[in-house]
Amino acid sequence: KTPWVPSPMKGVDRRMLDRIGAEVARATSIVRYAPGSSFSAHTHTGGEEFLVLDGVFQDEHGDFPVGTYVRNPPTTSHTPSSALGTTIFVKLWQFDMADRHQIVIDTQGKTPQRVRDGVSEIPLFHDSRERVRIEVWDAGAIIAESGHGGFEALVIQGSFTEGGEVFSANSWLRLPPNADLSAVAGDA
Repeated sequence: KTPWVPSPMKGVDRRMLDRIGAEVARATSIVRYAPGSSFSAHTHTGGEEFLVLDGVFQDEHGDFPVGTYVRNPPTTSHTPSSALGTTIFVKLWQFDMADRHQIVIDTQGKTPQRVRDGVSEIPLFHDSRERVRIEVWDAGAIIAESGHGGFEALVIQGSFTEGGEVFSANSWLRLPPNADLSAVAGDA
């Protein structure tokens, strides 16, 4: 399991899943805010998107409870914090620099729609470069993908097996373009 690493701000730790660069970097991380912690005001020059995994994430734009997906495009800024503590899955510097689509979706109030055998989804964002969604896989479903432009998944609940490895809650998988995905959903 990837260890927690302290950020420059007290009470904010990161589990770095992928990082290209120093402190300002293209990054995929799970970030944990201790109760009462905050991060200084900053601009997301390269954009930021996150999903609240537990607790309530806060900034001057509002309170974002568990299940909230937020997409802050390049040039947006905020001062993040959490009075009660929170954990988020966050991606930085992975936007088209001309993208200005700001999105906030409370996924807890959404019903996943069936998109193919064994798979339902809640769409979050789609453009010519990427499709972001929450997928719900039926227990035991066989998920096969090939010829894709890259595949990335964070397990929110349950588990799946791929390549002989079990991916459970907060596990992350990224496959390069055209790498075959052959997964089997767990019992939940």
